[in-house]
Order: sequence, then C-alpha cells, then structure tokens
Amino acid sequence: MIRLKQILVPIDFSPQSERASDYGLTLARKFGATVHLLHVIEDPVVYLPMYESYPVPSRQQFETYAQERLDNWIPEAVAEGVKIETAWRHGRPDVEIVDYASDSAIDLIVIGTHGRGMAAHLLLGSVAEKVVRKAASPVLTVHATGHQFVQS
Repeated sequence: MIRLKQILVPIDFSPQSERASDYGLTLARKFGATVHLLHVIEDPVVYLPMYESYPVPSRQQFETYAQERLDNWIPEAVAEGVKIETAWRHGRPDVEIVDYASDSAIDLIVIGTHGRGMAAHLLLGSVAEKVVRKAASPVLTVHATGHQFVQS
C-alpha cells in the first residue's frame, strides 16, 4: 500500500504552481498527509533585467515577499483539515527542492510544469525535469492546462 505522509509542492507563484497545489491538497486529504509549500529565492542577478530602472530588492525584501505569499497561497477555507508547512530557501530551484525533499523525508513531490517551447527548454532547462531526475522520492508533474483530474 502507498503511504504518503509528507507531500512537497514547490511554489513559484505561477498558475502551474496553483494547479500543483490543488493536486497536493487533494492527495493530502486522501492520505492524511502534511503539505510542504517551498519557494526558492534565486540569486537576484536572475532578476536584473526586470529591475533595469529600479533598485534590486534586498535579500530581506525577497524573503519577506516569499513568506507573505506562502502564508496566503492557500486560503484557510480551502486548506481546512490539512496541515500545511511553509518554507523558503535561497539557491537554484532544482537543487533546493531536492535537498528539502531529502531533509524533510518527503514521500511525494508535486510540481507544476511550464511547458516551455523547445528553444527555451534547451537554453534554460526545466526545473521539473531536473527534479524528476535527481529526487529520491517520486515526482508528480502537473500541467496548468490540458486534462485534469482535480476539480478546483
């Protein structure tokens, strides 16, 4: 029998993360599991093009923003009956997701996929793909569009 007690849902605050959260919550209810929401704060140099004419936020500002978004990611009414833990880390998303899963004895990772085109995929790679290849625990990838099993 499959036993799921700890489910990790990496969050980048995208629609893909919303869909993955739906799956994570549904599975947590079915198995009585805890949902871990993890946001990885990348090195601010990744964001420099967005801040050409604005100052880059401080490390503290990135952390505060991440915590506030995580705290409000799943409304209390929707999360009712499910234990939710939030965390943020600094670093490369794929590395931090895999490390967090290992550190927290995660039974399943539920991650949204962006479905970028081939050119973007070749240049940037896919966080979800890297997590699938590196994680010791099973990984469920969820697309924001297409066939869905969970009704929001």
